[in-house]
Amino acid sequence: MSHFDYEVSKQISRHDWPFYALIMAAIRQADTDNAERLRIAFPDVWDEFVDRYHAPGGLLPQDGQS
Repeated sequence: MSHFDYEVSKQISRHDWPFYALIMAAIRQADTDNAERLRIAFPDVWDEFVDRYHAPGGLLPQDGQS
């Protein structure tokens, strides 16, 4: 991590982003080592991200699409 990362985190925190959206964004941008750390720390979020990544439009059956 760096001072730049810290400063960007302050900018991100000024918005009211949902926690799991931030985790999914981190998963999307993570390098191999950090992706593995996120997969271990947030297995359910990881699984949902993978499911949505492969689903048309990111929609899953439980989203109630018609």
